[in-house]
Amino acid sequence: MASTLSPSTMTGTPSPPEMSERIRNAADISVIVIYFVVVMAVGLWAMLKTNRGTVGGFFLAGRDVAWWPMGASLFASNIGSGHFVGLAGTGAASGIATAAFEWNALLLLLVLGWFFVPIYIKAGVMTMPEYLRKRFGGKRLQIYLSVLSLFVCVALRISSDIFSGAIFIKLALGLDLYLAIFILLAITAIYTITGGLASVIYTDTLQTVIMLIGSFILMGFAFAEVGGYESFTEKYMNAIPSIVEGDNLTISPKCYTPQADSFHIFRDAVTGDIPWPGMIVGMTIVAVWYWCTDQVIVQRCLSGKNMSHVKAACIMCGYLKLLPMFLMVMPGMISRILYTEKVACIVPSECVKHCGTEVGCTNYAYPMLVMELMPDGLRGLMLSVMLASLMSSLTSIFNSASTLFTMDLYTKMRKQASERELLIAGRLFIIVLIVISILWVPLVQVSQNGQLFHYIESISSYLGPPIAAVFLLAIFCKRVNEQGAFWGLIIGLVIGLFRMIAEFAFGTGSCLAASDCPKFICGVHYLYFAMILFLISVLVILGISLLTKPIPDIHLYRLCWALRNRTEERIDLDEEEKRQEEADDDVDEDNSEETRGCFRKAYDAFCGLQKKGPKLSKEEEEAQRKKLTDTSEKPFWRTVVNINAILLLTVAVFVHGYFA
Repeated sequence: MASTLSPSTMTGTPSPPEMSERIRNAADISVIVIYFVVVMAVGLWAMLKTNRGTVGGFFLAGRDVAWWPMGASLFASNIGSGHFVGLAGTGAASGIATAAFEWNALLLLLVLGWFFVPIYIKAGVMTMPEYLRKRFGGKRLQIYLSVLSLFVCVALRISSDIFSGAIFIKLALGLDLYLAIFILLAITAIYTITGGLASVIYTDTLQTVIMLIGSFILMGFAFAEVGGYESFTEKYMNAIPSIVEGDNLTISPKCYTPQADSFHIFRDAVTGDIPWPGMIVGMTIVAVWYWCTDQVIVQRCLSGKNMSHVKAACIMCGYLKLLPMFLMVMPGMISRILYTEKVACIVPSECVKHCGTEVGCTNYAYPMLVMELMPDGLRGLMLSVMLASLMSSLTSIFNSASTLFTMDLYTKMRKQASERELLIAGRLFIIVLIVISILWVPLVQVSQNGQLFHYIESISSYLGPPIAAVFLLAIFCKRVNEQGAFWGLIIGLVIGLFRMIAEFAFGTGSCLAASDCPKFICGVHYLYFAMILFLISVLVILGISLLTKPIPDIHLYRLCWALRNRTEERIDLDEEEKRQEEADDDVDEDNSEETRGCFRKAYDAFCGLQKKGPKLSKEEEEAQRKKLTDTSEKPFWRTVVNINAILLLTVAVFVHGYFA
């Protein structure tokens, strides 16, 4: 991504009038309207079809989702509008290597489905912090992880998605940024707040289909415009802007000529912008954090009917993750060929003219293609695609963030909260999140120099590795205990924040002017930094664990890989608290049917809070718990998913080799 000179000098962008006029025709507008109506309809259908009255129903879609909506939802909650803007932008700036961030997921999705999810399901947990509490005992790990995850949600995911969605809306509708964002968030919130995870998963499925159709069409138009793949590779290397001097700057040619290794994924270990050792190791570490321990992703997998469905969903998502290279990165590069002056501008005064930012307009690569190449009607479709990817990421984040808040933080503050109170708290928290997100927008606008984009991967590299280390060791090494895990996380966080704050303070520098950040802090490439941070965290965790008492096996049955098949009764480390809570639960509240008016009944139906059936007996509860923690598979289907997994790995190796 274009990195920065200084925090933005221009905030608002005078958008060219002809761009926003383009969308004002009957075909485009009707497509957008139809699209929103269909999404709302699917959301409502899912909402009425499933049970949202229980915590498990609202947050985990009642553990009853088949593999195809789950796979689509995994893909949709991962690919936000940030990917369209960011991947295409980096593609335009430096070639195909960013696609490696996407392809890395193929391996990690398999690790998630085969190793992590079975343990999470056997442990019977709903959130990741809850798993840590069961595995290590104590509250501080759970609270630490909940707070950090919520921070990452707002700082990384929500803000970057809103930023990129806003670029589109600004180009397309010529609306005011804040107004556009407000409308978007309002629609998103309505069906997350009322529908819970099921409506999120089904609308995600619909949006994945639309996203794929729309971006395939655009890819076709783009390649047709350039004249096929051969001429694309040739023309890209010559896409150099005509104005390369001005503003009294001496600009070296390497700042505006496409890199010699644009069409290689593996780049030089020292000088490359994405060095190959960092790509193989560092990126994988960050991806373990994102794919295997992140609430947004894991929550999708926990809602599957059975293990085979979960594995099939991971495989399906893996195949879908092959596409961003062709649907986003390459069209971004084509955009540089077609609109060289705008997308590849280098002189600050020129860039300000084109898109209002000094540092470069690569972020506008994909939106430009949509506005310029698509015919009427299809342009409306692509705009809905962008809104779709934005909304699906946001709904996923909102739903998962509210799960984290309710299950991990709220239950600590109010020990005796009833199920109804938890559901209401979760829904109110989504509203609070939305307010925070809107307040975050000015920050996003100020660092409009594509900074946030360059930062998504690097911030992940500063915050993710310690968490990845803790989860990997928690599952695969039963000797690790609470003290080790806690101090590993804290020390890792301190080191990561140190680097992150230094970068925010000094800026990351750009091709025109280097950053003032001391070499020993910012000189290390962020993927190498991730490797170092991971190593430090692992050493701290293991070191402190070996110096303190191990956790007896009786507390760890079915919580780590070595003991995953033990059937004995597990004594949870948080047993004491549990008993306390159960004792409080017996004091059951009773609001009788007669006292509720019509209005109240309608409101309850809308939020899924109708009265439950009779209370379950002990045996029924036991049976229900068995069903929820069951990871058995039918041998035939197990073989089918295993063969497919091997195929997927072969494909992954092949694409890496082909584009290496």
